[in-house]
Amino acid sequence: MFFQRNAPRGNSGAFRFLFLLLILCGGCAFEQPAELRIINGKEPETLDPATATGQPDGRVIQSMFEGLTRYNATNAAPEPGLAMRWEISPDGKTYTFHLRTNALWSTGEPITSRDIEYSWMRVLDPRTASDYVGNLFYIQGAEDFHLGKGKREDVGIKVVGDHLFQVELINPTPFFLDLCAFPTQAAVHRATIEKHGERWLKARPLPVSGPYDLVSWRLNDRIRLKKNPNYWDAENTAIKTVDLFPVNSQNTALNLFANGGVDVVWDKDVVPTELIDVLSQRKDFHRFNYLGTYFLRFNVTRKPFDDVRVRKALALAVDHEHIQRVMLGSITATNIYVPPLANYTSAEGLKRDPELARQLLKEAGFENGKGFPRVEYLSNTSRDHEKIAVQLQAMWQQELGIRIELRAVEWKVYLNSQSKKDYDISRSAWVGDYADPNTFLDLFMANNPNNRTGWKSERYDGLMRTANATVDKDERAKLLQQAEAMLIREELPIVPIYIYVGFNFFDPDVIKGIHNQENIRDEHPIRAIRKLAAKID
Repeated sequence: MFFQRNAPRGNSGAFRFLFLLLILCGGCAFEQPAELRIINGKEPETLDPATATGQPDGRVIQSMFEGLTRYNATNAAPEPGLAMRWEISPDGKTYTFHLRTNALWSTGEPITSRDIEYSWMRVLDPRTASDYVGNLFYIQGAEDFHLGKGKREDVGIKVVGDHLFQVELINPTPFFLDLCAFPTQAAVHRATIEKHGERWLKARPLPVSGPYDLVSWRLNDRIRLKKNPNYWDAENTAIKTVDLFPVNSQNTALNLFANGGVDVVWDKDVVPTELIDVLSQRKDFHRFNYLGTYFLRFNVTRKPFDDVRVRKALALAVDHEHIQRVMLGSITATNIYVPPLANYTSAEGLKRDPELARQLLKEAGFENGKGFPRVEYLSNTSRDHEKIAVQLQAMWQQELGIRIELRAVEWKVYLNSQSKKDYDISRSAWVGDYADPNTFLDLFMANNPNNRTGWKSERYDGLMRTANATVDKDERAKLLQQAEAMLIREELPIVPIYIYVGFNFFDPDVIKGIHNQENIRDEHPIRAIRKLAAKID
């Protein structure tokens, strides 16, 4: 089997692999294997819907907690969730949601409009420190309340009845129903949170609003979920038990899959780029278009990156074509930030121009790199991220005469460093939360916690607010293009590197319900997955 080319070498490596394989296959007598076993990538940072930011976190959270809408399994479009239906006012600003009368917490209590109100207001509470709080800023008075400038009664969130919930928006927001399906807006249990505080996720039983209960979360081992019989759509939830494993090693992931230790490999970072051509010949390897961008962030609060000439110089020295060759076709290197979307043409960023880069660096006072301070490039530990880091380091050394030190850290440390702006340059990525340019561009508004660069621009914020208040689609697109141009051509708090290509592993004869080609957001609800008996050749 070709997977063995990357198997751990030596007796100790083989022993570790076999030991992990025994665990994942249920070789331990104390626990039966789960019906569905998934390699989920990195260890989640949290399972709190209000504060989670990573994709591994989100996959688990969406199985445990649900919002007014949920993601359709085929194309990730929003469909009725806890709300069975809704009406939208003629001006597009008022949404009235009718909650299901059979929507229950896993403990059997009814889920009501007050649960939605509490969950959304908890996100808006600045003490929660939600990075995704900006998702609610489209609601009347929400941003002012979060910033301490407004009152609760001015927030356009209203409980009309036990099963009737109303939202007043500032402007028509075509992607608002998508936001209602996002984990941040999911219903969480007030009494549990108020009783246990920050440790509420350790409560047992843990009341959940989604299709799966949390059985256990053992760090560096697995998260186990079991079917929630009180979920309103439990009848259509086929898989009874699920294990999600945090595996970062490409060798381990592919060997486990090849040997039947897991059913699905979801995380693209554990697919080795050097084997893409060989993997592409297999029916259990799936490649698809993906709504995600890989880019660099500059911390503009630190010198010398407070100088736009320095940021432009580093951007102009990037050779995108070389990165494309190094990554062996596993990416689409580009200087645009917003991936291709219908009815939107992305603005182009800076193209490679080493001569202009050197001139700008000279104007900034660092001719040929002399006097340039010691700075670090932050990334999380991953073979591909480290490969990209080495290439950028070499480009900047060769073209500009500057030395960048590389700092690769574990996932949780990486996220924390970005959030605290404890970095100089950071590798970054963003996966679209809905099919609209706004999901990429509103990140860099001044009050969005996901900004993480320290960059603020009244002009940029004005373009974004005007665009999202503009009904005419063509005029809106032009305004968004201007905002994107500011990000990647004029001000450069970020530098686009490539557009992701999606990858995953599963046997299509055994696993049903994962729809890659129609689903550019790579959102595959576990509730919709079916597992058939494996065929014997």
